[in-house]
Amino acid sequence: MGAETNVLAQNVAQAQSDTLNVPWWVWLVTLGGLAVLLLLDLVIVDRKPHEVTTGEAGKWVAFYIGCAILFGVGVWFFGSYHFAVEYFTGYITEYSLSVDNLFIFMVIMSSFAVPSVHQHRVLLIGILLALVMRGIFIAVGAQLINNFVWVFFIFGAFLLWTAVSMVRKKDEDEEYKENAVVRWVRKAYPVTDEYHGTKMTVKIEGKRWLTPMAVVIVAIGSADLLFAVDSIPAIFGITQDPFLVFAANAFALMGLRQLYFLLGGLVDKLVYLSVGLAAILGFIGIKLVIHALHAYHLVPDWLEIGNFLSLGVIVVILAITTVASLAKSKKDVQATSGG
Repeated sequence: MGAETNVLAQNVAQAQSDTLNVPWWVWLVTLGGLAVLLLLDLVIVDRKPHEVTTGEAGKWVAFYIGCAILFGVGVWFFGSYHFAVEYFTGYITEYSLSVDNLFIFMVIMSSFAVPSVHQHRVLLIGILLALVMRGIFIAVGAQLINNFVWVFFIFGAFLLWTAVSMVRKKDEDEEYKENAVVRWVRKAYPVTDEYHGTKMTVKIEGKRWLTPMAVVIVAIGSADLLFAVDSIPAIFGITQDPFLVFAANAFALMGLRQLYFLLGGLVDKLVYLSVGLAAILGFIGIKLVIHALHAYHLVPDWLEIGNFLSLGVIVVILAITTVASLAKSKKDVQATSGG
């Protein structure tokens, strides 16, 4: 019991030294800035429903990536390079996981036959739900990590299991199957067959009906919840600072809507993406286990995976994955056209 108490005390002290200790007003400024970005997007892009063009999406993706980079520079300037590296590593990891999630979004949009002019609205509401849910996950995860050392073992084991699962099912055909939440909504409320603009409910003959718009938002939101189960343990394996964890998640999600329209069919060409992401999750899982072993003094001090090494490994894996995927897709196209 005494040994566990000492380990816990050392872990709390280490966690405190590895955090930014951000004051409450910085949290408020950050949340306010994110709210302004969402309102800007809502007023400019979503004010008038339209089909988002590739050029428009590209400009917005560049804008949000620029905002994320600027935030990281601010962390470097007001914090330190150590925290900036953690933030950028977490941001790149969350953004790459989001790219894989885009394929599921595309399958859901196709399954519900969402009109092109309304897809941005669906994604916007889905991302807002994701921000709220991930904020709750981050708060709970931070408390668990600060109070229980063994949580790192659970997070690490879960990421390793997820990595193996991703590799096993990479060749399976992706087909959307309604989850329990969506099925419950359909049973609990009548749903119209057709969309009614962006309305989520309509009144027909004195009876309130849900529209497919409401159901698809539930589908996107519940999918976001499942994605958070993977992404939150992954980023806690990179940084244990709640402020950096939230910021990296928020900026990755903010640019996800425009990335959806920019990539389009390119996601299908990233044939090795799941393998690359599995390698990243496996690497972070091992890092978490080693970190937990360090807390119990079960491994030597030199056996540690630093931030720069983590950033380098993740960037190299993503680069190899992207190049190999595009080369494979190009080869397949040439073989098809030649045949």
